Amino acid sequence: MHFTEKILVLDFGSQYTQLIARRVREQKVYSEILPYNVTIDRIREFAPKGIILSGGPSSVYDNDAPLPDKEIFNLGIPVLGICYGMQLMAHMLGGKVAKSAKREYGRAELIIDDDTDLLQKIGSRVKGQGSRVQGQGARDGKFNIQNSKLNKLVTRHSSLVTIVWMSHGDKIVRQPKGFTPIAHTDNSPVAAMADRGRKFYALQFHPEVAHTDNGTKILKNFVFNICKCRPKWTMQSFIETTTRDIREKVGRDKVVCAISGGVDSAVTAVLINKAIGRQLTCIFVDNGVLREGEALKVEGMLKKHFRMNIVCVDAAQRFLKKLKGVADPEKKRKIIGNEFIHVFQEEAKKIKGAEYLAQGTLYPDVIESISFKGPSAMIKSHHNVGGLLKNMKLKLVEPLRELFKDEVRVLGRELGMPDEVINRHPFPGPGLAIRIIDEVTQGRADILRKADTIVLDEIKKAGLYHELWQAFAVLLPIKTVGVMGDERTYENVVAIRAVKSVDGMTADWARLPYDILGIISNRIINEVKGINRVVFDISSKPPSTIEWE
Repeated sequence: MHFTEKILVLDFGSQYTQLIARRVREQKVYSEILPYNVTIDRIREFAPKGIILSGGPSSVYDNDAPLPDKEIFNLGIPVLGICYGMQLMAHMLGGKVAKSAKREYGRAELIIDDDTDLLQKIGSRVKGQGSRVQGQGARDGKFNIQNSKLNKLVTRHSSLVTIVWMSHGDKIVRQPKGFTPIAHTDNSPVAAMADRGRKFYALQFHPEVAHTDNGTKILKNFVFNICKCRPKWTMQSFIETTTRDIREKVGRDKVVCAISGGVDSAVTAVLINKAIGRQLTCIFVDNGVLREGEALKVEGMLKKHFRMNIVCVDAAQRFLKKLKGVADPEKKRKIIGNEFIHVFQEEAKKIKGAEYLAQGTLYPDVIESISFKGPSAMIKSHHNVGGLLKNMKLKLVEPLRELFKDEVRVLGRELGMPDEVINRHPFPGPGLAIRIIDEVTQGRADILRKADTIVLDEIKKAGLYHELWQAFAVLLPIKTVGVMGDERTYENVVAIRAVKSVDGMTADWARLPYDILGIISNRIINEVKGINRVVFDISSKPPSTIEWE
């Protein structure tokens, strides 16, 4: 990506590393993540205007402690260390790190000692001898000041105080030469430090997480005031740059793109279509376990709204035949993934001049493959279409590989895509097959399709759709006794799943109003033949997953 205003994040294994990059991008400054052991030549090639060292689970004194090339401190550009990043900065530059007597985890009161640059305009002024800022009610400057002989003295006059999120077992006991403390907590005498001459800064807490008040302001101060970046990373600039790159790469060749109905593949197709128009052909495969009306919706959106080439393949019976008698969820995934490859290849070979395959690879997928932790031990088979390349000898086009999921949605809006497409709930690659517990049959797929449609219909009517990460129905492999009219029934059970989440990594079950649940239950039982009982799933992730299989 051809941008001059860039921040590099070096990954030391923190669960928050991606958040750092996203927070920087929110300021319209481009940011990338590279593993901590990237070569200094690669860093010079990237040419960042600043470097952020992420947190991580290690101690700098571990035998296998991850340490970057020390040359990063000789590049003449600003460096910000966060948590473990602060400790390794101190360790590598001549300071001293030691185990804390008390591990500091969760909310902490940060007393700001110097608010001239990194911590400029951070915190609220607190006055009063013997006063202590309490965590409860402390957000947004609304502090609860209490006098108590039992509380440790925070200030004799006045201090700037803010709430931050700590997660560390080590602390700085001696800062390196040239550094001065700029903030502290009760447990960490050096909770933030700076060497202004070399533009090196470090924070013991995590400014990237929502639990830290003013965390975004701190990162903005680093990006704009210290690194002197300009806000040039916008979706419009991304569209202009990416469409130009696609045209240069593809030339007059043709591109094929697999469309699933999901956000990523749809945005990929629309962006490539903007770049090369009729040189793109989209292939949509109906595998028999899609949502109700999915094929017609996708075809209508791409063909009528964007005038795109699209081939719709009805392979439902072909997939259902392969799934007959299969109950194991991973076998279902592999069967659907492998059969999709066969169908897609058959259709793609019919397109003369096709030299490229378009994929909706996102930045988190790229990060995972090069991360501190290494590639995942297992990639779900329905996400992996790499098998196409070996047999078809197609070259890849991945226009979204630098974007996070939320950025893809913004891009979709910029491209004029309908809201119902770009804001739709995630839908698994194997579709309803992993929401039908046990064997998948035509009859069971039809039952679940109708129930799932009712769930989404009522969620939307209640105005709750955009408040939820996902809402759907699951067909269970059990039957229960019921009574309809004067007759005894023995029919299927459906579970309703509704969760709230930010990124799908963790999720909490949604507290749907009872009256909405009642309407959903009544409609499913009355309108879907074969169901006589509805239950509601109140499990969170972890320990449960969002999907049942």
